[in-house]
Amino acid sequence: MRYHLLNVLADAKGAAAAELEALLHQPKRANAVLGGGKIEALFMQVYREFVTLPSAKQSYRTLFQDLANPQMVPGVFHCTTGKDRTGWAAAALLTLLGVPKETVMADYMRTNDYTLPEFQHAIDAFVAGGGERSIALAVLGVKPEYLDASLDEMHKSYGTIENYFDKALGIDAAGQKALRKRFLNP
Repeated sequence: MRYHLLNVLADAKGAAAAELEALLHQPKRANAVLGGGKIEALFMQVYREFVTLPSAKQSYRTLFQDLANPQMVPGVFHCTTGKDRTGWAAAALLTLLGVPKETVMADYMRTNDYTLPEFQHAIDAFVAGGGERSIALAVLGVKPEYLDASLDEMHKSYGTIENYFDKALGIDAAGQKALRKRFLNP
């Protein structure tokens, strides 16, 4: 087994996941810092950074190159809660494979079906401490506008998923073909 620690957000200047986790233990402070749509805006910015940050580009390049490598199977990828960095990776791969956007989004939104029940105790504790439920759900779940932010940034910066893989990640047509060969049945 071979592990790769890929720090997608190493170049980010915004709030770290640890800071968000700390705020979930301070519900009233979280209301002030993250309420009024601020948490959603923060997540949308982070999702744009999945496409633009140099550390994200390098991390996703390594991930997709490993996934295309027949010597690296089976492969598993995940992040702290398995929804944001992992969500963009899965969505980008599915999009490259030709999966329609509606299906990609439906797959991404299924994250809430699995993640939110696992965090129900934390959500309940946050609300019991005076926190707004919407903040906990925004932090621990996913929203369509999060993934839309990554997709929008990818289209704005690169035009197509193929150009994103080529220009941003350095995975040219041959590398993209290798990914398709690995994940699609002929």
